[in-house]
Amino acid sequence: MFYQPTCQAVGRNFFHSLKSMARISIPAWIRAWFCHRLNQAPARMNAPRRSAGILLPAFSPRRSGDLGIGDTAAFLQWIDWAAEHKVGFLQLLPINETGSDDSPYNAISSVALEPLYLTMEVDSIPGLEAQDIEQARAEIGAEAIAARLVEYAAVRVAKRRLLRIAYARFCVGNYAAEKDEFTTFQEDEASWLYEYSLFRALMERAGDSESWDLWPDAFNEANKARDFLAREHASGDDRGMRDAEFYRWVQWLCFRQWREVRAHADRCGVKLMGDIPIGISYYSADVFFQSENFDLEWCGGAPPETMFKHDRFIQRWGQNWGIPLYRWAEMESQGFPWWKHRIEKLTEIFHIFRIDHILGFYRIYAFPWRPQRNHEFINLSEEQARELCHGRLPGWAWRPDDTDENKRANRDDGDRRLRAIIAAAHGGEIVGEDLGCVPDYVRPHLESLGIAGFRIPHWESRDGHVVPGNELPECSFATYSTHDHDSIAALWQGHHLAATGVSTSDEGEMAGARWNLRMFAEFSGLPAEKELAAFDSNIQWSLIAGLLRCRSRYAAIMVTDLFGMFDRYNRPGTVGGGNWRFRLPFTLAEMQHRKDLAEASTRMREVIEATDRC
Repeated sequence: MFYQPTCQAVGRNFFHSLKSMARISIPAWIRAWFCHRLNQAPARMNAPRRSAGILLPAFSPRRSGDLGIGDTAAFLQWIDWAAEHKVGFLQLLPINETGSDDSPYNAISSVALEPLYLTMEVDSIPGLEAQDIEQARAEIGAEAIAARLVEYAAVRVAKRRLLRIAYARFCVGNYAAEKDEFTTFQEDEASWLYEYSLFRALMERAGDSESWDLWPDAFNEANKARDFLAREHASGDDRGMRDAEFYRWVQWLCFRQWREVRAHADRCGVKLMGDIPIGISYYSADVFFQSENFDLEWCGGAPPETMFKHDRFIQRWGQNWGIPLYRWAEMESQGFPWWKHRIEKLTEIFHIFRIDHILGFYRIYAFPWRPQRNHEFINLSEEQARELCHGRLPGWAWRPDDTDENKRANRDDGDRRLRAIIAAAHGGEIVGEDLGCVPDYVRPHLESLGIAGFRIPHWESRDGHVVPGNELPECSFATYSTHDHDSIAALWQGHHLAATGVSTSDEGEMAGARWNLRMFAEFSGLPAEKELAAFDSNIQWSLIAGLLRCRSRYAAIMVTDLFGMFDRYNRPGTVGGGNWRFRLPFTLAEMQHRKDLAEASTRMREVIEATDRC
């Protein structure tokens, strides 16, 4: 077992040791200094013990009776599985409501939850009847429900229709207790719920489009939208107000079900790990109604990257994510209320949360044009691009890390912002995705705050060798892959094919693949003769065991890693296709009756116990 005393504990032990020495008198200034330092230390320094996790996006699990996408009932089953197999946490991707591209990182609200993950059962949705569900299953089709990829369009139409039917019955039915609960929910969540529901009602009026800058002129700005609905209501047309109430009702159901998931996880001793994107969609209720918090002249992204060989724009200019930048100064002057509220709502459901691209709290790469214009700039020089953008070019906002002074300023900015996040989390555990172009001050600073940064073991080398697992920082999150990477099986096999000359004849690529395989082997303790072997069960479990043995506070694998799958969740720089759609091809009940799958679960528990991550 690895035991790391916290900084606070060390300080207190030393202080009390001094006090216990009868002949030593402690001057007042020393006592004051120790008390000040202990009080200044982040509350997060009381670190949780080492645990193991499984990344399982909300859309992926399958259960008998679902409607073609993962839902809260499926997650209740997976929590039971995790408890039985000593898995400490289940890691999800963001579950906020998304727009038309179905990416969980492109939410239309910083708080509202995605209705697609609602469990559609008679005892879960007041007003729903069994024949409604059967009809919805027929509309979606057995083939789409059983498909390996989520058919978002069909599922969305069917679930929306079910909710509309249930809501109509709810409004006129005898649901006194539920109606009281719904009323209380609206009162408690009024600070965000009403603006969100107006946004959703206007989206529906605009053909279900979240692109508010393309809405009819009558309601394409916040003030005009409020006036439009008020005039409509005054004229006796309550359609907009009824639609808004419907979307508030849907959010009541979402929070109701996810709060039950959290309660069940608490009862089972399993933690839920959420995910919070650094940005919010340009086309969101937050930007539409609270534009004062956002700088809409700039879009956040990432600097140019030559590894994206399929995308000339990314090679030339970088990744333009389209998320508006924050007006940090204005937010800070008010005490970061938008961020604090976002975190407080997130931690109602999740025990742990990952901040995606936490580097953006220090500085972020920004574009002076929207992604819709990317094609205009692919072949332009900097001078030509500057002319189109009134003298502006993509770059680091609001200052680069090119001098020691700028580095200190960026670090101090990140410090103030992240301390606000820590305060709002009220003891929730925080993980920071710090991959990419990482300034040298970021990781030490995150560790000083008790925020666990990412460690991808085969990327961590020193003097030509992998950094051993027992030398990784305790305050870190170790994993071989994120949702943006291949699974363990695909990673190893891809490197194996390249290293042995099957998939490439390029000497540089072959050498790089051999390097990666050696890093994997060294980290997991595989013998040298296995470095060029094809992927098999022995390699799979050596890699998993090596990861769980490491010193990092958190160690997680993807559910695809657990079962040796080659499927992938997302390919950065691409849109559509198989992104955000992969579903497990079996239910938990089916898994228990398949020897290979059941053995994988049993072996996971054995490795967790052997590496003291129970």
